[in-house]
Amino acid sequence: MIATFTALLLAHVCADFLFQPDTMAAAKQRRAPSALALHGLIVLATASLATLPSGAEAMIPLLALTAAHLAIDLVKTAFPASHVGPFLADQAAHALSLAAVAYAWPGLFHDGYLGPHSAVLPVMAVLAGFIVATRAGGYAIGLLVRPFGRAFRAEGLPRGGQLIGVLERGLIFFFVLVGQPSAVGFLIAAKSVLRFDTGKRRQKAAEYVIIGTLASFGWALLSAYGTLALLNRFPPLGILPAID
Repeated sequence: MIATFTALLLAHVCADFLFQPDTMAAAKQRRAPSALALHGLIVLATASLATLPSGAEAMIPLLALTAAHLAIDLVKTAFPASHVGPFLADQAAHALSLAAVAYAWPGLFHDGYLGPHSAVLPVMAVLAGFIVATRAGGYAIGLLVRPFGRAFRAEGLPRGGQLIGVLERGLIFFFVLVGQPSAVGFLIAAKSVLRFDTGKRRQKAAEYVIIGTLASFGWALLSAYGTLALLNRFPPLGILPAID
């Protein structure tokens, strides 16, 4: 079951956060049939590539997962797309659907063409966790701080804050996975020093940065430790410290 869940998790985060541009997400929110159909095809394709089913019958759970995914996306359109709550609820519902399919068809991965190559599962877990930490985290944190950003006129490089967020979450993810979580403290200190002058002159900007930073660091830590918990179910990769 855990093998199937891991493969489907990687497929899901690729479909939602790597192969879904903002234009498609906006069209889906408007319930555009073409956008929903294309996204459904992407969900089915990524799930198929992650499991490589060995026969037509093995496509049944993947089709069921795709239908569930689109149903969840349609429910989400009833809620504001600019709030973080619906985003988190949507992703939680998707995770439950992945778990349900993995529970109902636990041998989906091992019965497929990738079954004899189960050594790829830890790699899949790390890749899925990294995408959740960086890309999914970017969406979640962006939605969280959006209302506060209207309180002052932001200055800086175009999309610079987004890139900084991706880099810091990626570094935190890496530090935790290699067994050096204490390095996160140095990252916090470095960012605090770099932002000190802005915070001293503009209180609103300082509070905005603090909210975004704490949320970003927290998301990255949860993603990293969740990935470690998943890795604990597989043989060691050999490139990471042993997990007790």
